[in-house]
Amino acid sequence: METIHYKQNISAQYCFSGNNASCKKEVQGGPGYIFLFIILSCISVCTVFLNLLVIISISHFKQLHTPTNLLILSLAVADFLVGLFVMPMKIMQLIDSCWYLGKLACSFTEIIIGILVLTSLCNMVFIAVDRCIAISVPMLYPSIVTPFKMSVSIILGWSFCVLYVLIFMYFNDHLMPAQMYTTCYGECVVFVKYPWVIANMVFFFLTPCAGILFLYSVIFIVARRQAKSIRAAAHQASQKVSNSSEAKAAKTLGIVIFFFLAFWIPFYISSLTVTNLTTLSIVWTVFTWLMFINSFVNPMIYAIFYPWFRASAKFILTCRILESSSSVVNLYREHS
Repeated sequence: METIHYKQNISAQYCFSGNNASCKKEVQGGPGYIFLFIILSCISVCTVFLNLLVIISISHFKQLHTPTNLLILSLAVADFLVGLFVMPMKIMQLIDSCWYLGKLACSFTEIIIGILVLTSLCNMVFIAVDRCIAISVPMLYPSIVTPFKMSVSIILGWSFCVLYVLIFMYFNDHLMPAQMYTTCYGECVVFVKYPWVIANMVFFFLTPCAGILFLYSVIFIVARRQAKSIRAAAHQASQKVSNSSEAKAAKTLGIVIFFFLAFWIPFYISSLTVTNLTTLSIVWTVFTWLMFINSFVNPMIYAIFYPWFRASAKFILTCRILESSSSVVNLYREHS
């Protein structure tokens, strides 16, 4: 037994061999982890690629410069950064437990993750408000919701999320590298105090979700009432097309929000079962990845339900976007 124990000590690896306070290195190299690495890497690449298509489409084609599409653009930017920055970092942490970039990069990484996750939720709230206005008062919508007002709202939303995450990290002692507590050198762990778990649950899950569900209930009721009125009045046939389009957009974005909540609910429910959460826990890892995968699902929903996205993606992938007049092309006509 003594000989076996001695061999185990010899074979032990550490993150930094020249540092006595270094963490023990745990490299996951079994077949299961290799398969997981391949799957998650594919998800990361697809997340970047699909959201980049959304970003280029809405930015390039003038026909898509609408307030609703600006929200989709903002959501795609957050999802794109999740796939480009967050997913690769988390994949490497799954395969190799060591953190080689230092405390400053650790703190910065967790701040970026928090900002991107919260901006996704903020965009979902804005989307629900936008659709509610479009369905409730379609004639006044162009004057109430303009591209400029929507741009300002998006900027304010991102700014609020940045401010909240900085406050959150400060009060959890993770804003400054010197404040961060680690058990060994080569560790990047964020401990979340239970009061902040409750605060996040109330202010960044229950309240926004209740608002979103209420707004979509209003949308559903108004859409049904308008449909009945349209069927009853033949002279409103032209309005039927407009309302039908708005209802379809509301339905599509409602599906986006449904998947968003489905991926978020497990994380917040599980967070109430423990008094101290850490980013190294299995529960945190699994349900955090569910939230990340939501960034991969969103552009797939656009591809299925939005004709303009399929048409614009075809333009981009066939390099027709390089033509001088491509920005003013009618995507809906191209699709039909």
